[in-house]
Amino acid sequence: MSPTTFATGTPGSPSGQDGLARDALTVLQPGFTGTTAPDWLLRRLGEGLASVGLFGRNIASPDQLAALTAQLRAEHEDVLVAIDEEGGDVTRLEVRTGSSFPGNHALGAVDDVDLTRQVAFALGRRLAECGVNFNWAPSADVNANPSNPVIGVRSFGADPELVARHTAAYVTGLQAAGVAACTKHFPGHGDTAVDSHLSLPRIDADRSLVDTRDLTPFRAAIAAGSRAMMSAHILVPALDPDLPATLSRGILTGLLRDELGYDGLIVTDGMEMQAIAGTYGIEHGSVLALAAGADAICVGGGLADDDTVRRLRDALVTAVRTGELPEERLADAANRVRALARWTRSAAGGAVGADGTTHGPLGETGRAHDSGGIGLVAARRAVTTTFTEPYEPPTQPVYVAAFTPVANIAVGDETPWGVGAELARLLPGTETGTFAGDSAGASALAVAGTRRIVAVVRDEHRHPWMTAALDVLLSTRPDTVVVEMGVPQSPPRAALHIATHGAARVCGRAAAEIIAGAR
Repeated sequence: MSPTTFATGTPGSPSGQDGLARDALTVLQPGFTGTTAPDWLLRRLGEGLASVGLFGRNIASPDQLAALTAQLRAEHEDVLVAIDEEGGDVTRLEVRTGSSFPGNHALGAVDDVDLTRQVAFALGRRLAECGVNFNWAPSADVNANPSNPVIGVRSFGADPELVARHTAAYVTGLQAAGVAACTKHFPGHGDTAVDSHLSLPRIDADRSLVDTRDLTPFRAAIAAGSRAMMSAHILVPALDPDLPATLSRGILTGLLRDELGYDGLIVTDGMEMQAIAGTYGIEHGSVLALAAGADAICVGGGLADDDTVRRLRDALVTAVRTGELPEERLADAANRVRALARWTRSAAGGAVGADGTTHGPLGETGRAHDSGGIGLVAARRAVTTTFTEPYEPPTQPVYVAAFTPVANIAVGDETPWGVGAELARLLPGTETGTFAGDSAGASALAVAGTRRIVAVVRDEHRHPWMTAALDVLLSTRPDTVVVEMGVPQSPPRAALHIATHGAARVCGRAAAEIIAGAR
């Protein structure tokens, strides 16, 4: 990589036309396709791009990911390599197998802040070993609306104080591993019934409720030192009657910066989400977000090419020239990105010593490649069971009927879920079928035959057809085992009802062990 020459001006920031374009690139967090960096991305890194976002499509193995991040750093030593790795249902590291770590709802169900800290640290350490230094996590949303289609098990729970203490623990654990936390989705996406990937949600809560409920976890994240915050594409009229949070100066600057005293990096949620792209467009939306107080523009989940980067760069430069975006605001945002990059470099050096021993606020915890199985420990502790009669584990193969809803976009449909694979390991010969819709129950009965049935659901309370399917199964086969892998809102029923509080691979294993009598 050729050295960068800065002209006179703001310390650490270039000036003049070349400097303006460089600053515009610096505030972007784009994605790309493939498992190696394309030439256009490497060229943009040389021109000033300072962040890259990774998704499941970019990851094949830990070694490949480490090689990819090394390739990026060869072009830009201080690049922020970001990822959406919440653990639980939202995983990119283990997108094709399911996560080794339970998600937030499982951790909230256990309600052991030290355990949450340990899980976040272990996950952060795994990211750091692969060269990832910025995580778009944790979700600090209070799941006040059980019908929320996009948050659900991504939330620690419905109690603001519980969410606050676990958000703080997660931030502390992740950053002790040298990975910057990006707490999301400010000012709180929990009380929505609309997915912002698809449309613009609206939260009609008064200001006092927003203060005591939604903002409580974000205050805790700020106190814990969260290095970044992600804005939500939601309309909260009590805070701003006209603009979604991502575009609102009153929310990002007036509330988050001035009132709450936050001084870290503010990142937007994905600008190609329809809440923004379908109303303002990504170019104009990005200009408005920067002017409102955002420092980094996340884009690349759906739009992942050089043309998108060029369009956004040019839109920001043009906005400065026309006076729509103050040049000082763009320079401040770019400097905040560079400052976070410097922090990640120093934090990484302190998190893992040359001997492979990890240190930090959690103390010395062993060698960096020994995760200790903390994810499985947490998943087992999160499981709750309800028995309506004495339970006898099966000794023969069972049939797993997975009643599968459409996955929300944040989770995606690539990641396997359920208990079938783990039960097949414990009870060889076990088979799994996937069912949906009004005939799901009858279809599962017909395929299962005489085998004992394990019915797996996800957010039964949100899907009437799942309730109908369970009615059919339980009326005909009362020995059916029910496993709820979403938010357990529906009343437990069946001879054995298991709530895992999430659909991570380790949650499926924890449930399978109980079904098979393995623990």
